[in-house]
Parts: sequence; C-alpha cells; structure tokens
Amino acid sequence: MLAELGRKKIESLHDTPQGKVTDDLDALLQVLPPHTREVIEAVNQSEKLIEIIMDLGRRPEARFTDHEMILSERECTQEDIDFVVQRIGKFMGDNRAGIERTLHRISAIINRQGKVIGLTCRVGRAVFGTVDIVRDILESGKSLLLLGRPGVGKTTLLREAARILAENKRVIIVDTSNEIAGDGDIPHPAIGRARRMQVAKPSLQHEVMIEAVENHMPEVIIIDEIGRQLEAEAARTIAERGVQLVGTAHGVNLENLLLNPTLSDLVGGIDTVTLSDEEARRRGTQKTVLERRAPPTFDVLVEIQDRQTFAVHHDVGRSVDMLLRQRPLAPEIRYRNETGEIKIEAPPAPPSPRQTERLAQGSNGDFAHRIIVGETPPIERTRNLQPKKVYPYGVGQNRLRQAARTLQVPMTIVSEVDEADVVMTLKSYYRKHPQPITTAERLGKPVYVLRSNTTTQMESCLADIFSLEAEEMDPNAVATRETQEAIRKVLGGMRSVELSPQNAGIRRQQHEMARQANLISHSSGREPYRRVRIYRDLQRGGN
Repeated sequence: MLAELGRKKIESLHDTPQGKVTDDLDALLQVLPPHTREVIEAVNQSEKLIEIIMDLGRRPEARFTDHEMILSERECTQEDIDFVVQRIGKFMGDNRAGIERTLHRISAIINRQGKVIGLTCRVGRAVFGTVDIVRDILESGKSLLLLGRPGVGKTTLLREAARILAENKRVIIVDTSNEIAGDGDIPHPAIGRARRMQVAKPSLQHEVMIEAVENHMPEVIIIDEIGRQLEAEAARTIAERGVQLVGTAHGVNLENLLLNPTLSDLVGGIDTVTLSDEEARRRGTQKTVLERRAPPTFDVLVEIQDRQTFAVHHDVGRSVDMLLRQRPLAPEIRYRNETGEIKIEAPPAPPSPRQTERLAQGSNGDFAHRIIVGETPPIERTRNLQPKKVYPYGVGQNRLRQAARTLQVPMTIVSEVDEADVVMTLKSYYRKHPQPITTAERLGKPVYVLRSNTTTQMESCLADIFSLEAEEMDPNAVATRETQEAIRKVLGGMRSVELSPQNAGIRRQQHEMARQANLISHSSGREPYRRVRIYRDLQRGGN
C-alpha cells in the first residue's frame, strides 16, 4: 500500500514556491535494484529527493533536501551496480550517463581497471517558474553568467532560460553532458523550441561552441559548466560576434571567480599595471596596481546564494574594478519569500572613490582613513558640505589650508581636540599613539591617517571627509575651481594670487581664464613645481 501511494506521488506534478515541478522520477527508480526502489517509494518524499548513492561494499543511501537516509542494511554488491549500469545510457568521457528523454544524471566512480564501482544517481527536474527572478535580465539581450556552488540549481535555471528565450529567439544549447536537455537524441520537452547540440567529449566543448555560431546562426547560446581555459576563450569569441551568451560556472561569488586563473577571463581578467607618477598621485595609490585586462565576456553576473536568493551584478566591469581597488561591493539582492513573491533589494548609492580608498597593512594605497569611535558604530558617510573643524596633529597647517582652498570646502583648523569634528595626523605619529590621538579615540572622534605631509594627501583626506564625488576630484576640475576662486579674489581687491603647481596643459587653461577676466598671469618656478600667479595690475613675473 505504501509503495502504491509512493508511485502515485512520483508520477504527478508538485508545486513549489517557484512554480510547477516535473521530475520523471519513476523512470529513475525503475533502473534501481528492487529492494532499493521499494524503500524510496515507501518513504513518499519524492519532491525532496536529491540523489541516490550506491558504492561497492557500502550501504545505499538517499539524500534529501533536509536529511540523509540509509536505504538498506545490506551492502551494495557488484551485481547491484551492474543492474543499474545495464539499464542506462553509455558512460562518456566525463563518466556521466543518463536515461533517454529524462533529465536524470548518473555519474560513475571508476576503479583503475575502468570498472564501475560507485554510482551517484542525481534526480533531474524541470522547474517551471524558476527563471522569473532573472527574466528581465534574460530578455534584455545581455549576456548572463550564473555563478554558484554545485547543487544550487544552476542547470535547472539554465534549462528554463532556454525554453523562455526560445519563444522569440533562435537558441542553441551546447549540452556537454546531456544534462540540460536529457539523454538520447530527442531533447526533453523542458527546453521548449531550443535546439540542442551534443558534445562527443567534454574536452571538445569549446569547438562545439564555435561550431554552433558558425553553422546554425543562433541569437542565443546556452552553455553549462564553463570550466576550462579554452571554453572561456570560446565564450569571449562568441560574445564578440554579437551573440547573447547564457552560461554557468562553479564558484561562490565574483571575487572567488576573479581569483580563478582559468575562468577570470570571463569577467575581464587581471593584469599588473604601472601608472605614471601623475596618475598615481591622482589616484592616491602606488605606481603598480591591479587593473582589469579587458571588457568582461558577460555583461551581468548572478551569484546564486541559495535556491531562493540571488545577488545580481548588473555591470560586471564596474564590479570588478571596485574589487580590484578594494572598494566595498553591494550587489542587488533578489529573493522569493514564503509565498513565492519575488522581492528586489536595490543596492545603496555607490560611494565616491575617495570614500572607499583605505590603507591596510601591506596594501597598495598611499592614503587611507581610519575611523576610530570606540564601541560606537562608524559615522554614516554621506555627502556633507557642512563646516568641519579639523585638529591637525603633525600635519602642515599652511598646506592643509591650501588644500581646503583648492577644493573649496568649509574647513576650520582648531587647536584643541575637544573642539574638533575630526582629527588628522600622519602615519608616523599615529603608530606612537600620542596623547592627542588617544584622547580623540576616547572621545569617539574620527581619526584620519595620512602617509605623508603633502598637499595631495591632504586633498584626498578632505575629499573623503566632505564626501566629494570623483568628478569634483578630477585634476582639471580642481584646477578650474582654484583659478575661478583666485580670479574672484583679485577682482575683489587682492593684488595677486598664486595657484598650485600644475602641468603645462592646465597652466595654459589657467592663463586663458585669466585673460578672459581681463587680468594678467605669469608662470614661475621650475617643473614639476611651476605655477601660475594671477595679477590685478601688470607686475613682474616669470617667463
């Protein structure tokens, strides 16, 4: 009676929060030894069954979504394993086989003589509705990479993505292990109108990918388990030909993929780059930094955290750049609640680059900030041009005032820690923890640490304190604002104003701005400290 109830359950569709599920589980159970099959049917938990394990000399077991179960006290014999092998398809180069016109996958463990001594019988399911959580991305035409650990549902989602896209586009599936469209020459109905190309050997997957583009004029190519360098290169070639790619890869998150030397090219790859002195000063970094090598192969990356929770990186290139520059990354979070409703949590507004450059022991940064506030949480860093009182300890006050004038920020220098909003010091002083720094930490004052006593470092620090955007820190924009302020002061009565040192191109712009204001300007000093002085009256200046 229990077995009969189990069979009725197995042959039916069942619902999940994602939608309808069909698994053809009866076809898989029919290839198992009778004593194993009867126990699974009696348990009547087919919707939770993930896989059945049979190893020679060990007890067979079933793995469910929430527990594992020993199916028999009797150990598996070679006859039990052969019973299964004789009723399924042929094992290929990846030691995987299937059951014709089903989605089930049987993977073999082979001994040194090539004999099958263990089996993993994985239940394949077509889940209708699982792709709804990323359907807008798929239909946008952007290439999409699904990243997740084994067993999290990548292939299931990929299968329905093929079906949805094939309703309006020409879709080709490169099915290396016949896992997407099932075993046999006739593909499973779950892929809809999509066409399937089989792969003779897993090592030839990259060749079949290129063949699909050259021979069958697809608009979309579906690829499961990109895992080799040649496949990553083939994916880039396909993307450059204007074909939408939807693929999967094993990994936990974007950072994990970026550190994978075989697959990092999917998101642009990494190169070590040497910057010019001027660019290194502008960025506030060392001259040798890590940069993205090329545009990513995939436009969008989705981290499948679990079957109901996805983290979406809509701009993979930008996300990789932020990781390489050690900036915090906040992807969009999508999830299904208990009722199956899809919720989307948009990421917070991205911080300005200066907000997120940090100094850590052994890091590449030349400037960093430390916010030390005892047991209280860090202050919220939002754009704020309210006046700030700064207590500089060991920092040149004249240079600090010059940096504030250049950035046009409302900063006041105070002589007591108690009066300050923030404290600014040098790394050499901070290490010694003098009394003013200790007092600031005790009072919960933010402490900003500079590597060197230079105007560039101070500008970087002030930009961080006042949450200036990247555009406001652009050298041309900074020089323009400084020149405009100098012109205003000279027109207001000052006899002359000396500007900060700039390169020849910026100096030419400053001279032109002075000329348009009917003022006189001259350059003085030697490179790289040559600067412009703006006069109200004609005075003697450098050439």
